[in-house]
Formats: sequence, structure tokens, C-alpha cells
Amino acid sequence: MEITVSRKTNFNAAHRLHVNSWSDEKNKSIFGLCNNPNFHGHNYQLIVAVSGEMETESGFLIDLKILKQIIFEEVEEKFDHKNLNMDTDEFKNINPTAENIAIVIWNLLRKRLNTNLKMKVTLYETERNFVEYNGN
Repeated sequence: MEITVSRKTNFNAAHRLHVNSWSDEKNKSIFGLCNNPNFHGHNYQLIVAVSGEMETESGFLIDLKILKQIIFEEVEEKFDHKNLNMDTDEFKNINPTAENIAIVIWNLLRKRLNTNLKMKVTLYETERNFVEYNGN
């Protein structure tokens, strides 16, 4: 019997969507206001869903205290109140779109979880715009 548990958190970060190999005109055309040279910010909401077979003796799939700590160390400490383009190693060479942020977060968390667990991250950039990534 497969079950899913989820943990929700948030972090605040600034970014600029920009592809260095493109002209300024193309960047402005594709990314609009999100290409602001002075950056802009979001109050991101993150939901991490972990699925698998729960352990029958404890009744846990994963101890949520442990999941909370992993998310804190791998996401909140690294990205909260940061400029993703300038303050993080993860986005030095990656355009910090919501899609890329979700993939980076998934990869950071994946390495800390047991391989028998499946995971999906849902990243809300705004109340209406969100991305889901499950590693596929």
C-alpha cells in the first residue's frame, strides 16, 4: 500500500530571468518585467510530497521532523532572502525560472532521501503560477 506525506514551507527570494547569450532585446521580449536588471522577488511556497511504502512497526513513511530538517538545510538556508542569480551557487549558470528552481530543489532533496521513496515538489511562484516536478 503506497501512501504520500507532504511538507509545506516557504522562502522569499529575488531573481532576474536572463539568458546571457541572448540580446537585451530578446531577453526583454521573452521575459518582460521578469528581466528587470535590478531583479524582482517572490514569496515562494514549496510543497514536498514523499510517497512509498510505510514502515509497519512505526507507522511512518518518513519522520516529518527529518523531512522538515532536510528541507530547511537544502532549501530554506540556501535560498531564503537571497538573490538567486547572485547569492547562490546553484543558479550561477542556470536561469532561475520557476521550472529550473523546482528541478534544482528536487535534486537537492533527492540526494538526502532513501532511494525507495518517490518525491514530487510543487513550487508556487505566485498564488496562481506553480510548477510540479517528480524527477521524470
